[in-house]
Amino acid sequence: MTLTGKARLAGVMGWPVAHSQSPRLHGYWLSQHDVDGAYLPLAVQPDDLAVALRALPALGFRGVNLTLPHKERAVELCDEVSEPARRIGAVNTIVVDADNRLVGSNTDAFGFLANLRDASDWRADAGPAVLLGAGGASRAVAVALSDAGVESIAIANRTARRAEALAETLGGAVHAVPWAARSDALADAALLVNTTTLGMRGQPPLELDLDALPTQAVVNDIVYAPLETPLLAAARARGNPAVDGLGMLLHQARPGFEAWFGVRPEVTPALRDFVLGGLN
Repeated sequence: MTLTGKARLAGVMGWPVAHSQSPRLHGYWLSQHDVDGAYLPLAVQPDDLAVALRALPALGFRGVNLTLPHKERAVELCDEVSEPARRIGAVNTIVVDADNRLVGSNTDAFGFLANLRDASDWRADAGPAVLLGAGGASRAVAVALSDAGVESIAIANRTARRAEALAETLGGAVHAVPWAARSDALADAALLVNTTTLGMRGQPPLELDLDALPTQAVVNDIVYAPLETPLLAAARARGNPAVDGLGMLLHQARPGFEAWFGVRPEVTPALRDFVLGGLN
């Protein structure tokens, strides 16, 4: 891969940004497809986000990904925002269009569903879903499942009001259940998704009794450090299909890469191994 004066440029903005796996991921695809382009980590302080985004066209950037803490603020700063991104309340992908307008979208919902379908036999009509957590990731997952046609989506969160507020905002199939009733809510579930940091490396454990969960239900933990969380290990031990969170990270990057670099990349075992190498 050789960079020229016509190189296509993209990157990821965050504060901090050094931990992001996106440059490694996109760099793999750039090399694999021999694209004349570069994907750069861009450390942007929150107060500088508006200036940094408006500078993208002048600097020749095709667009950027956004990570914490910029995703929610970007909704107000883009010239156009997709309907799913508005419902999720966050933008994680920006494309600079032919008129130098900033077009924002959210690919987390796409990445979640693509990973779930790629790694399991889950179907939207299989039955209810239970989500643990009520943050931005839970909102993206709830929107994805609702749009896919899941008829009942229960959200349990340690702070009950956050789950209730999310259910009120999204409406439809989404409803809140008390955190104390999270294990009971699993009785007829076809899908369990943990969107909290509980069970993540360096965080407190997730305390959850899986006894009521049907053995055919798919269990997904969207974190990937560690790749095999205690929840996934417990699910596998009792015979449930288990889906780790790395695939969501990989799949959510595909739409942006295609928009910026003109190639629709694939998620492969070799890519998973390569990105995992950067996590160890």
